[in-house]
Amino acid sequence: MSGTSFQQLLAAMAKVDNAFSVTLPDDWLQGRTAYGGLSAALCYEAALRASDDLPPLRSAQFAFIGPAVGELVVTPTLLRRGKSAAFIGVDLIGEAGMAARALLCFGAERPSEQAYLDIPAPEVPTVDDSRDFFNRNGVPGFTQHFRGRLAQGATPCTPDHEPDMTVWLRHDDDELPTGLTPVIALADALPPASMIKFSKGAPVSTMTWSIDILSDHAVSESGWWLLRAVSEQAEHGYSSQAMTLWDDKGRAIMAARQTVAIFI
Repeated sequence: MSGTSFQQLLAAMAKVDNAFSVTLPDDWLQGRTAYGGLSAALCYEAALRASDDLPPLRSAQFAFIGPAVGELVVTPTLLRRGKSAAFIGVDLIGEAGMAARALLCFGAERPSEQAYLDIPAPEVPTVDDSRDFFNRNGVPGFTQHFRGRLAQGATPCTPDHEPDMTVWLRHDDDELPTGLTPVIALADALPPASMIKFSKGAPVSTMTWSIDILSDHAVSESGWWLLRAVSEQAEHGYSSQAMTLWDDKGRAIMAARQTVAIFI
């Protein structure tokens, strides 16, 4: 890996009044902007740093409004805090203006008679038995910070396949911080599944991303995570997709939905 590691990027976040500032290196860009997962991760990290003793993140919604490039200012605002829940809004502003807006919902654990999870991991080949995913033409520059192995499905621009991909992913960084911040950044590292149906390369842009966190312990012992993305609809220049992330033991960690603008 070359360029700025994820750990170095987070370490460069500096507190400025009620906000946090960081200058985005070119090696973390997707075209002319940070990819959505990085913007989301910076919003979450700023919320953590601004508020003491937050309970675990349960849900988050991100709107990617404009380019996130150059010096970024990330401003978290505590909207409400009760006995068990806290809501924090975060604005991310880049050199071109408003780039992203996030709404984060944190909730403390409490006793409940309900305890079930029915999102089994698919049966797929191991990391070593899966083929390289990012080693092809046209991948965005930020993917140099990740390793990917295609476990099931297809790659972009193979229109005879279904828009469904399952990929082993990990950060190409052995000094990652613990917690959800690097997981959020990783969970949006794949191209939209709708690109599998593309007949040729074309621009895409994530507009919104909604995530539900399914476990208080988002840890992968090997560093590898399994991410499935399925495009359920594409029409009139937009696609809607579902995403699920499992750890290396097959435990579901995140369920997500995404709206993507497609220009083909």
